[in-house]
Amino acid sequence: MRTRCWTRSAGAAPPGGSGSRPKTGSRSSPPARSARIRGRSRYQIVVERLELSGAGALLALLEARKKALAAEGLFDEARKRELPYLPETIGVVTSPTGAVIRDILHRIEDRFPRRVLVWPVTVQGAGAAEEIAAAIAGFNRLDAATPIVARGGGSLEDLWAFNEEVVVRAAAASDIPLIAAVGHETDVTLIDLAADLRAPTPTAAAEIAVPVRADLLERTHTLEHRLGASFRRLIAERRARVDGLGRGLPAARDRLTTASQRLDDWSERLARGVRGRLGAERQAVGRLRPLRPRQLLALKHQQLAHATGHLSADRLAQRLGQARQASDLLAVRLGRAGRAALSERAARIGTAARLLESYSYRGVLARGFAVVRDQRERPVTSAAAVKPGAGLSLEFHDGRAAARATGRPKRRKAGRDEDDGGQAPLL
Repeated sequence: MRTRCWTRSAGAAPPGGSGSRPKTGSRSSPPARSARIRGRSRYQIVVERLELSGAGALLALLEARKKALAAEGLFDEARKRELPYLPETIGVVTSPTGAVIRDILHRIEDRFPRRVLVWPVTVQGAGAAEEIAAAIAGFNRLDAATPIVARGGGSLEDLWAFNEEVVVRAAAASDIPLIAAVGHETDVTLIDLAADLRAPTPTAAAEIAVPVRADLLERTHTLEHRLGASFRRLIAERRARVDGLGRGLPAARDRLTTASQRLDDWSERLARGVRGRLGAERQAVGRLRPLRPRQLLALKHQQLAHATGHLSADRLAQRLGQARQASDLLAVRLGRAGRAALSERAARIGTAARLLESYSYRGVLARGFAVVRDQRERPVTSAAAVKPGAGLSLEFHDGRAAARATGRPKRRKAGRDEDDGGQAPLL
């Protein structure tokens, strides 16, 4: 039976877009009516509306579903989270057989061996979408570090399970960052838009999930070498500071030498005094007149014995011992004074270092300012020095960003401050 569709009906409502002409593969659906051709004993069907079938119907459904889910915010970039740098465990949602799982396992083993949990699912056909959504929810309960939802390439019908709403909502509701690696680089499914990161292929997903162990070790060794060099340089600077402070203090050995020399001098003077006193006493005894010689001689002997007792060798040794104890005490006090002075100087140095750090321009960056540098890393202090199209580097308190100058610099008008967003001047 002949079928006829008027132009106004063909271009009115196909899901493929307004004004689309019917092509091979289109099918009619009610409302439609039959009509008899005038003057002939023949009938025909008049089609009042056309709907796309096969791939066309799937594309129309995919576009409508994409718009609805995007309106809910499931594809917003603000929802995307960063992946862990080196996860302990990687979850893989894919078919347990085939090249996909082998490529992922082989790539992870080559780059950085990690614990891999495979959640086997059906990747196409009836029930595949429900299995994939359940696997994503299951990995969230297991708290696997980085789940990968992967499948090899295929037609739109083969990849349709990853466009189902239940799968997209499960990916968007995942509490842990999710990688989607479905099909080839040209295949884009709805789970790719809802996942935290889309990989062009399953192999690329494995490369994104883990770094290269050799590169990580090399970077670690480089950082270790730089840290050691910085530490040694810091120790050398601090040692030089302490040596400089120590040169301003009297040497403890010199103080002890001076005290020892003074003690020896006192000992010699004491011995000379004893000998001189004894000589003077003997001369006085010799000059006495022989008046009552026995009584006078006995008295002088008694006085001499008393003086000798005070000036005996034991007494002299006792005095020397006391002098040595005083010298040792002086040495201890000198050591304590030296250490106290070093501690005080170290505290002053620490205070000065913290004060110097507080004057660093990095503290100013933390208050919302930025440092502008040109391509040679030289600070830019004037707008007139910036040429249109010149590349610039902006340093903030938490990192750097690249920028490019557009237009010509505007000069500030004399007598007026720059626009401060409506805030009144303070002075």
